[in-house]
This record gives sequence, C-alpha cells and structure tokens, in this order.
Amino acid sequence: MKASPQSLNAVDDLENPSSEDDAMLGVRGSLKGRKSFSRFRTYVSLCVAFSFGVGMGLLSRYLLYSPSDNQCVELTTQATPLLEDIMISYGKLTYNGSFMTENIYRQSAAPEVDEAWEALGVNYRSVRIPSERAKEAGLRKDHVQINPKYGGGFPANVEGLHHLHCLNLVRQSLYYNFDYYKAKKQGAFKNDDDILKLHVSHCLDILRQQLMCTIDVGVFGQVWYTPSPGSVPAAFVDFNTQHKCRNFDDIRRWAEVRQLPKDVPEDFLQPPYSDSIILDGVP
Repeated sequence: MKASPQSLNAVDDLENPSSEDDAMLGVRGSLKGRKSFSRFRTYVSLCVAFSFGVGMGLLSRYLLYSPSDNQCVELTTQATPLLEDIMISYGKLTYNGSFMTENIYRQSAAPEVDEAWEALGVNYRSVRIPSERAKEAGLRKDHVQINPKYGGGFPANVEGLHHLHCLNLVRQSLYYNFDYYKAKKQGAFKNDDDILKLHVSHCLDILRQQLMCTIDVGVFGQVWYTPSPGSVPAAFVDFNTQHKCRNFDDIRRWAEVRQLPKDVPEDFLQPPYSDSIILDGVP
C-alpha cells in the first residue's frame, strides 16, 4: 500500500523542521548545551590543576625546606643572643637511669663529687649581654647595667646553668649531705638557716616550674628482674630511656669563656637611672 502524499509530508515535517527558526532553535539549544558542558569541564580542570599545584607546592616545601634547629629553638624558648653565636644541635642520648648503681653526681658529699658538679658550670659568673642585643633577650632599661667605661652592656646568666646550680644546692641539702656542707660554710651555707631554707626552697620551686614548662612526654617501659636468686621475676621501671638532647657542652663553653672578671672595680655597675624601678626588697 502506497503512502499518500499527505502522510509523506507529515513524515517530512517530523524529520525536518517546518521553519528556519525552528531549525535554528534546535541548533542553538545544542550549542548552548555544549558550551555549558565545556565551561563545566574547564572549571573542573582548573580546580584539579589548582589543587595539584597547591599539593605539589606543599610537598616541595616539606621535602626541600626544613627549619634549622636554631629556628625550632626560637619557637619554643625565650629569645636569647646565644643563638647568634652558637648553633644548637640535637643528638640521641640514653639516660643513665640506674637505680642501684650511683654515678659521680649521686655519690655522697666529697671533694671529687663537688668537682664533677663544678665542671657542669653550676657556679659560673655572669656574662655580658651587649646593649644592642639586650631587648631581644628580654632585658629592660631598668635592669642592672655595666658602667659604659667598662664596656657597658648587661650582666646576665644562662638560665639552664642556674637550673643546674639549683639542683646542686638541693643535692647539698639532702639529709645525708647537709652536715658536710653546713660545716664548710661555703656558698649558700654561709647564710643563716632561715635564708638557707629560702634559697633551697627557691631552687626547688624553680626546678618544679622548669619541669612543668618543658614537660617530657616520653614514656617508661618496664623490664623483668629477679629480686632474689630463684624468686619469681618481677617488673621494674626502665629509666634508661633515649632522648634527643641539645649540645650542652657548646652552651656551657659559651658561658664559660664569656664570664665577667672575678674581681671588678667598685664602680663596675652603672648606678640606677632616675626613672629606674627600685624594689623595696629582694623579689
């Protein structure tokens, strides 16, 4: 059966738009969809490229840039001119945590024990901090200064060595050492008992604050030991832990070679300025 001319025209009308406007409408719709997809694809590509660039930049910074030990110290320590003169470095050290065996620092009072502690710098004299570097170290104008005719600057002490000085005084004050040092009447033991007590408790509390400020987050394991021959093994804390420690000897030597003279003229210190804060007593 042959299709009529009318039905063929109807089919032609379905396959071909009836007008140029209708044809253009279809083309525009198709182009609009393609453009939208193209823009979306470009946007996604840019986002991916940006994310990749940022990621590679961070990775490169991590791999190629590492802050120096001095920069790390600056972030966690009071500003100090030491960092301009020496490089802080870290090395692995295993603590001597022996419970039963005493090293020289733990032994009862004796001249050789005192020598070992003295060698740590526990009684070093002040060093000179130049005036131009005082502010960075937290020193104020009303802090004690050295007379300009003797070079000026500020007398100051390395805090870490003061901590060791305090620990040494606590050691000397232990019940099994106290009488020995009291009889020698040297250093803090030249003072009356009430002042000596204040000195020791000052040192004890300084060490408490220091330990809390720099709290060690390491952990102790435990080891097995035999309390007596043939006994059942028991657990005991292993105090021989490994640590990353600063180069103590370099810091000690820095303070050692910069000590102010033992004997200085009477006018070595600059008198207070008119606007200096003068306390009513020992702080």
